[in-house]
Amino acid sequence: MVACILIVVAAYFLGSIPTGYLVARAKGVDIRTVGSGNIGATNAMRVLGKPAGIAVLLLDALKGFAAVAWLCPGLLKLFSEPAVGIEMIRILAGIAAVLGHNFTCWLKFKGGKGIATTGGVYLALAPLAVAVALAAFLLAVLLTRYVSVGSIAAAIALAATVWCLPEHPLLLGGVTTALCLMAIYKHKSNIKRLVAGTESRIGQKPEIQEATK
Repeated sequence: MVACILIVVAAYFLGSIPTGYLVARAKGVDIRTVGSGNIGATNAMRVLGKPAGIAVLLLDALKGFAAVAWLCPGLLKLFSEPAVGIEMIRILAGIAAVLGHNFTCWLKFKGGKGIATTGGVYLALAPLAVAVALAAFLLAVLLTRYVSVGSIAAAIALAATVWCLPEHPLLLGGVTTALCLMAIYKHKSNIKRLVAGTESRIGQKPEIQEATK
């Protein structure tokens, strides 16, 4: 259990690195007070431009992928016999990385929405499901021009695909469903704006606002 605990804690701290906040701070901007106030890639792209936004997207995804594909096996080498299965530890590491991103200890446990980090986790755990989720995201964004709609569609598609693929354990299906529901919950403010007709579409300029998230 020592190996499991160590990996989960390390994965949380890896996921907790507030990439969007740090990239924006390097440019003299507190991203929490601009646009939607979120530290994720979508707001970073609107506020800081495409290069910075893409960098945040890739780094956030890398946190999730690294937690499962690199950190987990690397730390397991220190222990000969983990108390639980390796696949279980990989899943726990992925959950910890997403929770670290969504509830980062460095920003009073207020973080991003976890879409990119979850994508990185599942690129290591279930790459085919990620491909389906990416297709759902692109189609939804193309049809609506709302990134939030694409993100929600991707989360639902990811969970549905994991359940449909027989090679994945039931545990991963349950975990994916929970992460999907958390992603939708984290988009609650976007859903309210969608209903009110005030959600920003792709190409709209952000406005300065008081940080409330």
